[in-house]
Amino acid sequence: MEKNNMTNFRWMICILLFFATTVNYLDRQVLSLTWDEFIKPEFHWNEVDYANITGVFAIVYALAQLFAGRVVDKLGTKRGYTVAIGVWSVGACLHAICGWATEQYTDASSRLELIQATGDAAVVISTFSVYMFIIARCVLAIGEGGNFPAAIKATAEYFPKKDRAFATAIFNSGSSIGALVAPLSVPLLAAQWGWEAAFLIIGSLGFVWMAIWIFVYRKPQDNPFVNKLELEYIEQDKLSDAAYQEDTTALSKKPKVGLLHFFKYRQTWAFALGRFLTDGVWWFFLFWTPSYLNTQFGIKTSDSLGIALIFTLYLISMLSIFGGKLPAIFMNRTGKDPYSCRMKAMLIYAFIPLVVLLAQPLGTISPWFPVLCIGFGCAAHQSWSANMYSMGTDMFPKHASATITGICGMAAGLSSFIFQQVAGRLFVYSGDTQLSFLGFEGKPAGYFIIFCVCAVAYLAGWIVMKSLVPRYKLVNI
Repeated sequence: MEKNNMTNFRWMICILLFFATTVNYLDRQVLSLTWDEFIKPEFHWNEVDYANITGVFAIVYALAQLFAGRVVDKLGTKRGYTVAIGVWSVGACLHAICGWATEQYTDASSRLELIQATGDAAVVISTFSVYMFIIARCVLAIGEGGNFPAAIKATAEYFPKKDRAFATAIFNSGSSIGALVAPLSVPLLAAQWGWEAAFLIIGSLGFVWMAIWIFVYRKPQDNPFVNKLELEYIEQDKLSDAAYQEDTTALSKKPKVGLLHFFKYRQTWAFALGRFLTDGVWWFFLFWTPSYLNTQFGIKTSDSLGIALIFTLYLISMLSIFGGKLPAIFMNRTGKDPYSCRMKAMLIYAFIPLVVLLAQPLGTISPWFPVLCIGFGCAAHQSWSANMYSMGTDMFPKHASATITGICGMAAGLSSFIFQQVAGRLFVYSGDTQLSFLGFEGKPAGYFIIFCVCAVAYLAGWIVMKSLVPRYKLVNI
């Protein structure tokens, strides 16, 4: 007997994507929450060393996303995601052996000997340990590069266009949850059992998710938990978009499209530049906020106040879950195309990060004020980001969704690389020269300069995108 009620298994898939993204950001955050307090004294690092490690991660992550999209399109969503999370979980765990490897290389008898080293010995320890962390970080980046291409492809397979931004906002909020859980767990794990244990315990969570994913995921048309009504709902765009009218046989006969072919389209450049101009902001706050609190206010991540501040920051960023819903509201009320409604919503989100301009001035009153400002900026970014991810699947066909996501991810990674390199060197320079900027001196002045860039990045991104793609137009590849 046929079911009269539509199943909702697509939201189960969305929940799985949410947890994968949570694990993704947990793994990514362990280093930022341990380096300043636990790792830096042991290996004699400064901000440039940390910037080099995070910068290499960003550039490898960028390249990984570029090719991960093609790999995911080729392997399919299920196998592609399985490979991605397996690789990044191995990379996360590899960080734990960097200290042991440094001891072996330098013939140090203990961690205390590493910490007490001076002169040339300290330089050798610093240099070798940085290389070891870079290797581990590269493995992590290669795996994590597949997360969003695979997640966006799964979203395109299980959700119609009108729901994709909301579904993306839900699973993308896992990045905020990961960043929210991290300060509650990572510093405590590092303080209790050592920073190596933090990497191992957090890194192993990915293997648990991978086992569940292998058991649960099927394409909608092959999934016994998706009934006919839900399948019709999922595939409703086929009735209106000519780009999705091709059947499987016709699609298989089309010539293979090379990666460079995508750069012929203004849509590709618009989405890539939109990510390039804005993603570095999120990564900067993700990687540098704990160090900022320690540098400017002397607040460590293992302190109760430090935990509360970081937790509050990412709790505010959870407001972004509503950011994916606003374009759907505009679509339902106006009947306009997805791109017009997303751009309208994103213009609103682009103005919110301007509050970051107040972070340093208000920080003279209390550290809570910059955290609140950064938190609202992060919430705006995640709302912006959810719609950026959905735009590619709005205008490009499903079989190219992971590829276009990978290209845009590459642009985002390059943005982060530049941000990390500039920030690390600026902070060292401003500290050494006691740089002055708008009433602040030293490293606080360096942070104020970066905050100003972060505040205006989204308005710049919106203008560039709107100039390149003024109206909705499907790409038929």
